[in-house]
Amino acid sequence: MKMTNLKTALAFVAASATLVACNPTTKNTDGETQDTTALADSVGSIAVNPLAHAKEFPGATLEIASITAEKVGADSAKVTVKYNVDNFELTAQTEHDHHMANSHDGQHIHFILDNAPYAALYKPEHSVTVALNSEHYLMSFLSRSFHESIKTNDASKLVKFKITADAKIEELPEPGEVALFYSRPKGEYKGEDTKSLLLDFFIVNGSLGADGNKVKANINGQEFTLDQWVPYEVLNLPMGENTFKLTLVDKDGNAVTGDNVSVERKITLSAE
Repeated sequence: MKMTNLKTALAFVAASATLVACNPTTKNTDGETQDTTALADSVGSIAVNPLAHAKEFPGATLEIASITAEKVGADSAKVTVKYNVDNFELTAQTEHDHHMANSHDGQHIHFILDNAPYAALYKPEHSVTVALNSEHYLMSFLSRSFHESIKTNDASKLVKFKITADAKIEELPEPGEVALFYSRPKGEYKGEDTKSLLLDFFIVNGSLGADGNKVKANINGQEFTLDQWVPYEVLNLPMGENTFKLTLVDKDGNAVTGDNVSVERKITLSAE
């Protein structure tokens, strides 16, 4: 094979991440995954590689103790969410050997309202202001200190609710359809943290698999098809602004319809 053709073939392999399925409705277990880090580095293009899960937390649970609201001004309400956390220590550092951005404040809760960038909660309570007469999805899950989610039903909670005109909370039926919530990467990365970024998302009401739903990750126009629900590392991103778009697709590659099925986010990398 000519060297040009060999490089082309290697680049194609590095751009693909087709993996064994993992069912989010049960405890996540690690399977054999292909590590193409060396190949990705040799090619020099963006690469997305699966990672083994870091420390597991059997028995970790997250529950919503209460959601309350109070009117603020003429057209807004302050919503306060309180959690119960068991078998998981907020603010502790997670044992891991991944070389990526880590929170110095330790383990936390990811609070994702309407698939917007998450708030990291180091105490089991958070308040946010929203408009009256509005409906919202709140996705919450426990997170390791370097932001990898704990991918179990017990460690996560999805609720749908409405804020009424008089600032009352009305819980709504959750649709029960497969949905995707974006978590990482997020914000700005500097120095050593730019070398390897965590790509992590949360799947509810469904699973990913070679013969089922998948996540299409578009990174700066380069596409990767992910059919296993595990954390990934992203390598070789350029400095400056980078665009990530995650989309749920069916077994035939068609975009899944419904709420919370496609999310786009921009992040920034800088040398210092």
